[in-house]
Amino acid sequence: MPLTRDLADSVVVITGGSGGIGAATALRLAGRGAAVVVGARREHALADVVAACRARGGRALGLRTDVTDPAAVEALGRRAVEEFGRVDAWVNNAAVVSYGTFTETPIDEFRRVIETNLLGVGYGTRTAISHLRATGGGVVVNVASVLGEVTVPYLSGYVAAKQGVRALSGTVRQELRLAGERDISVCVLLPASIDTPMYRHAANHTGARIAPIPPVYAPDVAARRIVQLLEHPRREAHAGPAGAFLAWQWRLAPGLLERVMAAYTHRTALRAEPVRPTSGTVFAPGDDPSSTDDGWRRRPWVVARLARLGAAGARLALAGWRHARG
Repeated sequence: MPLTRDLADSVVVITGGSGGIGAATALRLAGRGAAVVVGARREHALADVVAACRARGGRALGLRTDVTDPAAVEALGRRAVEEFGRVDAWVNNAAVVSYGTFTETPIDEFRRVIETNLLGVGYGTRTAISHLRATGGGVVVNVASVLGEVTVPYLSGYVAAKQGVRALSGTVRQELRLAGERDISVCVLLPASIDTPMYRHAANHTGARIAPIPPVYAPDVAARRIVQLLEHPRREAHAGPAGAFLAWQWRLAPGLLERVMAAYTHRTALRAEPVRPTSGTVFAPGDDPSSTDDGWRRRPWVVARLARLGAAGARLALAGWRHARG
């Protein structure tokens, strides 16, 4: 079921709302007249997002929230009700990332990525459902990734957590259906690479500067899809056509694509620029201002890699078709 009221009359909670997809979604919703409640660790960046939402005509509230703390997530929901009277939708978007081989990634970072990207979604989903029951229904959108379907090297914790988000969401949908609660929808968004500050904030133990895997899409591509899911819920939706194509290829020839993506990720995500190990913002937020994108789409090397990706995609599709025919 979609939202129980018009989007302009709805109250939407967004975690990870201080930048990237979360901020872009808050701004798009505010432009439609919705009340948005954004939670994130960076208070000053939250203030920027709230001010921008109000400038677009929406009602907005920001609250410092660490999604690894279930009490903080519950407080976010309570504050939304205190300020705006109810919760109509909840977007679980907060995430951190750590690059490195599985055996070289510090175990405390691996744990923190799982706690933020999977357990944080779990805490948010539980809190959301309790409020949506009181409201009479609504929508939960859990932001996963195309890596919730496809695996790549150097992102073991992130990939494991995003695949867990898909599984968790499916289980919750089944339980709601069995309980006859058809007024609550649980959706999963599977974005391709999105131009956000996440890569600049990432922990990195590869020894090389990291970059998103091309092609890279604007945050508003994901934000538009989230708004569509609120108004027209579905089990899963992709943001960025390359992600949908990649997922199709994976289902067609998983063994082949596993090898291809290993090589492609190694070539495109690691740049020939040595850097020292860093924990990024995995454990503590940065102090930079709010921004939706980070300029990745405007960098010249992306265009060249996109051309190579198109050629490789055509070859892979042909190989997958031949593989499927036996």
